[in-house]
Amino acid sequence: MAEFKAFWQNYVNFSDRTDRRGYWMAFLFLIIAAFIVGLIAGITGIAALSTIWSLVILIPTLAMGIRRLRDAGKHWAWILINFTVIGVIVYIIFLCLPSVPDDGTPVV
Repeated sequence: MAEFKAFWQNYVNFSDRTDRRGYWMAFLFLIIAAFIVGLIAGITGIAALSTIWSLVILIPTLAMGIRRLRDAGKHWAWILINFTVIGVIVYIIFLCLPSVPDDGTPVV
């Protein structure tokens, strides 16, 4: 739960680093939350609820992805590789890489 809390506390922090565990635990909580929001949207019939949730987590998710890339030793621009089908696979591999030695940037 600490990782999910850090996700929201650093929602516009594009400069620090996020370690592998922090990224994937926050990602797991986001998947669970998306499932719950989708379930609520289906029960209530408010289809826009899922769209609103997606917009709410857009910037924090980008920030977390960029911080994770930085922690893996990659440049932030590698996040743009997601616009291709093969690129998504490469991006996931980058997210699974171990952390590079600390350069003094805080890990959040």
